[in-house]
Amino acid sequence: MKKLWGGRFTKSAEEWVDEFGASIEFDQELVNEDLEGSIAHVTMLSANGIISEEDAEKIKDGLMQLQEKAAKDELSYSVKLEDIHLNLESALTDIVGPVGGKLHTARSRNDQVATDMHLYLKKQVAVIAQLIKEMQEALVEQAEANVETVMPGYTHLQRAQPISFAHHLMAYFWMLERDKERFEESMKRINLSPLGAGALAGTTFPIDRYQTAGFLGFDGIYENSLDAVSDRDFILEFLSSSSILMMHLSRLSEEFILWSSQEFQFIELDDSFATGSSIMPQKKNPDMAELIRGKTGRVYGNLMGLLTVLKGLPLAYNKDMQEDKEGMFDTVKTVIGSLKIFAGMIKSMKVKKQQMEKATKNDFSNATELADYLSGKGVPFREAHEIVGKLVLTCVQKGCFLGDLPLEEYKDVNPLFEDDIYTVLDPYTAVERRNSAGGTGFAQVKLAIEKAKTLLKEEEHAV
Repeated sequence: MKKLWGGRFTKSAEEWVDEFGASIEFDQELVNEDLEGSIAHVTMLSANGIISEEDAEKIKDGLMQLQEKAAKDELSYSVKLEDIHLNLESALTDIVGPVGGKLHTARSRNDQVATDMHLYLKKQVAVIAQLIKEMQEALVEQAEANVETVMPGYTHLQRAQPISFAHHLMAYFWMLERDKERFEESMKRINLSPLGAGALAGTTFPIDRYQTAGFLGFDGIYENSLDAVSDRDFILEFLSSSSILMMHLSRLSEEFILWSSQEFQFIELDDSFATGSSIMPQKKNPDMAELIRGKTGRVYGNLMGLLTVLKGLPLAYNKDMQEDKEGMFDTVKTVIGSLKIFAGMIKSMKVKKQQMEKATKNDFSNATELADYLSGKGVPFREAHEIVGKLVLTCVQKGCFLGDLPLEEYKDVNPLFEDDIYTVLDPYTAVERRNSAGGTGFAQVKLAIEKAKTLLKEEEHAV
């Protein structure tokens, strides 16, 4: 098969060399975007008198036939034709004849592929933002049902202070909100058109780049043709935002894995998001959460891979940049799958409220309440901290908890203790009283949930 660019060459590469250099195995993912960009390009060529209206209509008709075939998965691709662009150009020529070759007037594969990827990420980022929103809605739904569900809060994975389970869930709501903002803000860089930059220097034809940008729904164009064909910042930004998102999902995965263990028993994941063991009949493994935790690494790898590819490249296009696509496609697939799985896990999980409450009563996570109690009576906090620390040590030595000590022992340590300390030590009371802005107090959690619901509604109306 003769290469479309083969006029300069006197011999062909061996088949295995073609296979090494070809990208069609993965860039066929861009088939719809490539056809969309070609329709816009040929429409512009005709509108500006660069090719005849008759030729443009023939080409557009052929491109639309290819769109129909792509929708039915009826297109075939050849490694000999290297990439999605040459494969589609060859298929177009088969339909409309030699006039199909006019499509490439005033265009290079360099600006063509960049345009394809901008169009692709523009669509995928919108999908990801919507899926983040759906996961947030699932978190809000569970939070509303668990405002007064009290659980141990942790630092260093050691019990620290009792908190509302809803408060813990809503922490992830706000993490996801920042993630969503990052993706949405990246649209400023994604929604620019490189089309018309040519190979690197623009073109002598009287094209209208603003016109094709408008046809494709872009907000503007790249102002520099060298930058237009060599920029992959928008993909790096996408991979970076995806890495931060996956880090958040991985953290929640870790908590779900711990909480669903026999040691915690705080939640039970739905059977549809767990698997069993081939040898141990009793097992219920949180495989989906573990997979998301594991897949976070591959998203990080995709970011580091592209950063490394780009770090030493001179302007403008280099073949190295073919390596920009597989990691992008893989990240899109991974992020979308992870968000869908997580929304389902959150909605369907069973919260074991009694087990959580029980855990708060068999520890010292209420110690800070005693220190605050003394501080409220005028004892300097550092002194109060030391007093309570000694009381905890007494309990450890006796094998009991703070609520088990008689009032006489409290008064022996400090006469400011009264019998109301037992109310203060109750985990429910401890959570309820922490009513500072953004705190775990039930009133604050309810307020945070309402703010979140309002935010989600505003975002819905803004779309």
